[in-house]
Amino acid sequence: MDDNFAPGEAVDGLMAAREAGKWNETAMLVIDMQNDFILPGGPMHVAGGQAIVPEVIHAVSVARHRGISVIWVVREHDPYGRDVEQFRRHLYANGKGPTMRGSTGADLVDGLTPVEGEYKLVKTRFSAFFDTHLNSLLRSLGIKSLVVVGVQTPNCIRQTVFDAVALNYEPVSVIVDATAAANSEVHTANIQDMQNIGVSTPTLQEWCSADA
Repeated sequence: MDDNFAPGEAVDGLMAAREAGKWNETAMLVIDMQNDFILPGGPMHVAGGQAIVPEVIHAVSVARHRGISVIWVVREHDPYGRDVEQFRRHLYANGKGPTMRGSTGADLVDGLTPVEGEYKLVKTRFSAFFDTHLNSLLRSLGIKSLVVVGVQTPNCIRQTVFDAVALNYEPVSVIVDATAAANSEVHTANIQDMQNIGVSTPTLQEWCSADA
C-alpha cells in the first residue's frame, strides 16, 4: 500500500485498511496539539510546535489510511487549577488558566480534527498513562505497539513513552519530525534518551514508507 497520499484520501481508505488488519495492533497517540501549546502567544507555547502541524496532520492521515487507532491525548484543567501540578497552580486565577476545560486554548489547533470513532483522552499530568485509563483502553483494543506525535519532547512525549516502554508496548515509535520541543537541542537530547531505551525514532517519510 502506498501511504504517500493527500490527507483527504485518509478516511476513504480506513475501512479497507482495517479489513486488511495489517496495523490493527497499533495505535497513534497525538499529544497536546492544542492552541495554548501550539499558537504563538499561548500561555504554554512550545516554540517548535507550530512548525510540525503539517507533519502531524499527515501522520494522522496515514494512520487513518492504515486503520491505526488514533487517540487524541489532551490536557484539560479545572478553571481554578485544582487538578494541575503544584508548580503550575499560580497560572490559574479568577477562573482562567492554560488549557482550561471548555476554553479555546484547550481546543485542537486548526487542521487537526478527530473523525467519528476516534478517541479523546484527557490527562492532567505529563504522561498520558498517569492516573488515566489509557492502558486499559489500549489493552481492550488489542493494541501492542504505539506511534507518538505531538508536543513537547522533554515532558509529555518523553514521560508517556517511558511509561509505554515500562508497560511493555513494543515497538514504541516517536516520529522525530512530527514531535517538537522549545528548541532543536532539547528535542535531539530527549530523542537520544528515548533511543537508549529501545524506542524507534523514524522520520515521517520513513514511517510512511514502512510496510509493517
